[in-house]
Amino acid sequence: MSKAVSDDERLVNRTRFLNSLGITPQQTILVHLSYDSDDYRRYLTVGSEQSGDGITQQPSFITDALFTSEKNVALLLPIADCIAAVVYDPQHQVLGLAHLGRHNLEHTGGSEIIRYMQSEFESNPDAIQVWLSPAAGRGNYPLYSFDNRSLHEVALEQLMAVGIALDNTTVDNRDTTSDSQLFSHSQFLIGNRAIDGRQAVVCMMKP
Repeated sequence: MSKAVSDDERLVNRTRFLNSLGITPQQTILVHLSYDSDDYRRYLTVGSEQSGDGITQQPSFITDALFTSEKNVALLLPIADCIAAVVYDPQHQVLGLAHLGRHNLEHTGGSEIIRYMQSEFESNPDAIQVWLSPAAGRGNYPLYSFDNRSLHEVALEQLMAVGIALDNTTVDNRDTTSDSQLFSHSQFLIGNRAIDGRQAVVCMMKP
C-alpha cells in the first residue's frame, strides 16, 4: 500500500486486503490524510452515501479521522509509523478511525477525537473503547515536543485526560521501527528498510 505503487496496484492491494476480511471496496471509506495544513484536527462523520470514497473513486475530502454510526460502512487507514486509533462507543453504536501522528498529537488529537464524539454523538468517555495500533517507539522516534516520549505514551495521556479509562484501552505495543514484520517509513528514509510499505487498519460495525 506504499505511495511508490501505481493507483491500479494500490487498488488491487487494498481490494485483496479488504476481501480477505469479508469487506468490499465499495463499502469502504478512506481516511485520506494531508500534511499540507496547519490543522490536524479535521474530523468527519460519514455513512453509506460516501462509501467507496478514496477507494473506488478519488478522495473527495481530507480528514484526520472518520466516524460513522452506520453498520456495514468500513473505515480504512493505511499507516506506517503513526498510530491508527479505533474508537468505539457501544452505547450509541458509533465507530471511529483516527490517525494519531506527531502533528495530530501536537494538536492534542488524542483528546480532540473524543471531544468530537461527545459533541456529535453525546458519547460518554467512560463507555468508549479504544484500540491503538503498533507505532514507532521512543528509541528511534522520540517526540521532542513531549520530552522525548513515544507516540503511544502521549496518545494514552491525551485520551485519559478526557476521561478514557485505561481498562477500556488496548495497545499493540509493537515498535514499527524495530519489528521486522512491520513496515516503517522513517526507517526506510534512513536506509534501514528496503521497502517503503504500509500496514492498514480497517474497522466496521456489522449488523
